Amino acid sequence: MTKDQMLNAIESAKLVHMQQMQKIESEIAGKKIDNPTALGKMECPCGIWFYSNEAVMKEVLGLQLFERLDEKHEQWHKDYASIYNIFFKKEKKKGLFSKIIGSSSSDSMKIDKAKLYYNELKKDTQELLHVAESAQRRITALNDSKFQESFKHFSISSAATGGE
Repeated sequence: MTKDQMLNAIESAKLVHMQQMQKIESEIAGKKIDNPTALGKMECPCGIWFYSNEAVMKEVLGLQLFERLDEKHEQWHKDYASIYNIFFKKEKKKGLFSKIIGSSSSDSMKIDKAKLYYNELKKDTQELLHVAESAQRRITALNDSKFQESFKHFSISSAATGGE
């Protein structure tokens, strides 16, 4: 893999998470989402690419930057789980009375709760993007010749450029 290919893969990973934020906004706005964002950090396209190339990523980024990126990515997915649980987790069946009395107030409370979680997720996203940009700066600083020699067998998984 060349330096440009790795930089493009990280840019794609950033774009995928920004697109996920737009999908979550749509969920909160009441639009039906058929393919929710992956819950686990190793299930999303970015994670599949990143963790399947873990050894190379550690070598390129250095252990400290790799771990920061991993930590921010994991935190993003943990915080997203709160939103996922509101919209996609199956609820226990309610009785007729609670369906009649509590349906609309329950839905508005869920939306309000999701908005609070979304605000936290926005912070997580900014932190994740900031660390990803640090990774891009690190890669850019590498000498091209060393990069091509050391990482010629490195390949991008198509998952890094796909949607979640």
